Amino acid sequence: MGAKVKTNAIRLLDTHKLQYEIFTYENKDGQIDGVAVAAKLNQNPKQVFKTLVTEGKSKEHYVFVIPVAEELDLKKAEKITGEKKIELIPTKDLLKTTGYIRGGCSPLGMKKQFKTFIHESALEFEQFIFSGGKIGVQIMMNPKDLEAMIPVGFEDLIRD
Repeated sequence: MGAKVKTNAIRLLDTHKLQYEIFTYENKDGQIDGVAVAAKLNQNPKQVFKTLVTEGKSKEHYVFVIPVAEELDLKKAEKITGEKKIELIPTKDLLKTTGYIRGGCSPLGMKKQFKTFIHESALEFEQFIFSGGKIGVQIMMNPKDLEAMIPVGFEDLIRD
């Protein structure tokens, strides 16, 4: 669906020969938040996920992938990672840390593979959707296939 685009995330999927589908959306209106993206793709926002990058007190980075309309529960994130304190990294640090910009951050193909946690609700879907590594590009694939590619944990990550 859409143009033939190649990002680090998509190249990685191709290398692993995994099944996926690409969705593209228009972003000239500046509406790149996850809820707007889900609406543009005409997809259930519970099935469309955003990628958040955090830093713990230990200076370790962690990636959390959660439904777009939800908020990361930092207390749960701290418990899962064993960190005393965890915070979202500043947007200005995203590119140098991951190689991606806000609105185009994918859990795949970052400069370094950080410990990654996906909200357990992803397993309720045959396919879930997340950033393809560029604003305007989303990837849809089976969450278990992603787990076969990079080490991930499926956890309860969102605020109740």
